[in-house]
Amino acid sequence: MTRHVIDRTRERTDAARVKAFVAIDRNEMVHPATKELIRRPDREDDNGRRTAEYARIARGRTA
Repeated sequence: MTRHVIDRTRERTDAARVKAFVAIDRNEMVHPATKELIRRPDREDDNGRRTAEYARIARGRTA
């Protein structure tokens, strides 16, 4: 039995291999905006004070 015309292996050039590896590498990189958000300082110390102020206002106390 002979092979069909379209039954053949695809030959990949070196350029196609490099392109595939670069695409994989880009997908695994962390986006610069994500890095910036990670470096941003936490504001946990301010969150406790804000919660207290919101609760004070919700209770009806002002100034």
